Amino acid sequence: QVQLVESGGGVVQTGDSLRLFCAFSGRAFHNYYMGWFRQAPGKERDVVAAMSRGGAYAYYADSVKGRFTISRDSAGLYLQMDNLKPDDTAVYYCAGTTGYTPNNYYTSSEDYSTWGQGTQVTVSS
Repeated sequence: QVQLVESGGGVVQTGDSLRLFCAFSGRAFHNYYMGWFRQAPGKERDVVAAMSRGGAYAYYADSVKGRFTISRDSAGLYLQMDNLKPDDTAVYYCAGTTGYTPNNYYTSSEDYSTWGQGTQVTVSS
């Protein structure tokens, strides 16, 4: 049974940085496409960043390009968030799925089979 557990959220000010971590427990992490999503109150859950199984390819939403960096190692998935803005305030979720896509990563929440419980990120102005 695969489990994902996020950590690293918190309350910060505009311009600060946070690093989220998603711990993966289970087998064959290297077979999983991984992604970070976020959901603000009253809004849909949107992709923030996604990564290929081997970590060579990454996708970023336009709103976070140049500020956020997704990475992975054998322990799990990371999201380095720099120059945070109030619009980044949301619950951040880690997600994973197996299978295959020629696009190197999945960006739709419907494509992911396993989710963490989420971690709150609040950016004050």
